[in-house]
Order: sequence, then C-alpha cells, then structure tokens
Amino acid sequence: MVKNNRQTRDIFTRNFIFGVEDSLVSTVGFLAGVAASGIDRTNIILTGAILIFVEAFSMGVGSFLSESSLEESRKIKDYFANSIKGALTMLLSYCFFGFIVLAPYLILTSEIALVISIAVSLGLLFVLGFSSAKLLKENIWRLSWRMLLVGGLAIIIGVAVGLLLKNY
Repeated sequence: MVKNNRQTRDIFTRNFIFGVEDSLVSTVGFLAGVAASGIDRTNIILTGAILIFVEAFSMGVGSFLSESSLEESRKIKDYFANSIKGALTMLLSYCFFGFIVLAPYLILTSEIALVISIAVSLGLLFVLGFSSAKLLKENIWRLSWRMLLVGGLAIIIGVAVGLLLKNY
C-alpha cells in the first residue's frame, strides 16, 4: 500500500511539474512571439487559447501513453488508474497555468499584456523551481534559476521568431 501511494505521488508530482513548466514556457514563448509579430489582440487571444487546449490535450495523452506503457511493462498494479491520474494532472496543470499567461491579453493592450505575461511567467517558473527543489530536497537556488533561465530562453526564441517573420 505504501509503495502504491508513493507511485501515485510520484506520478502526480512529475506530471504537475512538467505540465506547469511546459505550459509556462511554451505558452509565454508562443504568445511573446505572436505579440512581437504585431498581430492584433483578438488573434493573440484566439491563437493562445487554441495552443493551450491542443497542447494540454497532447501533453495529457502523451503522459497517459508513456506512463501506461512504462507501468504495464513493469507489471505495476493499477497502472491504468495511475496513468489516468497522471494524464489528468498534466492536462489540468497545463490548462490552468496556460490561461494565467494568456489572461493579461484579455484585459490589457497587447504591449502591456506582453510585459505582464512575461513577468508573471518568469516569476511562476522561479517559484516552481523553488517549490520543486524543496519538495524533492534538491538545491533550491540551482533549480529555481535553471527553471527561470530555461523559460527566459523560450521567450527570447519566441520574440526572435515573431520579429523575424512578422513581415511574411
């Protein structure tokens, strides 16, 4: 029973951290690139919402398939239920944090929303790194800064591509 609880906790933790991190990095990188390209706010919101729903579903399905394959091959009891929990954790965490990143575009101008969205995403990535390190008993500052820097690189890539292709 203890082993099964640990497996469930590990699946939840892994999928939550991955879902939040991927949502923040992918969504802010995408939105920053799209906003930098100069398209109007309505299209930023539309494309952002589509990205969040499609990516959340894709990540949830990917989690389900990888967790169930691994657990089935290891003959782990209740692998199907664990895989469903992991998939739902991934899907919901991706959606929730993706919409946090998109929310500024719903109420602010694109230029201000871009800055707020980036700042919120970077702050949340730092907190996620900090929390993950505490939970996993790892070096807090190393994980926090690594999470922040990876997110920052996604933003830079998104903005660079948006600016590069904005006239096409």
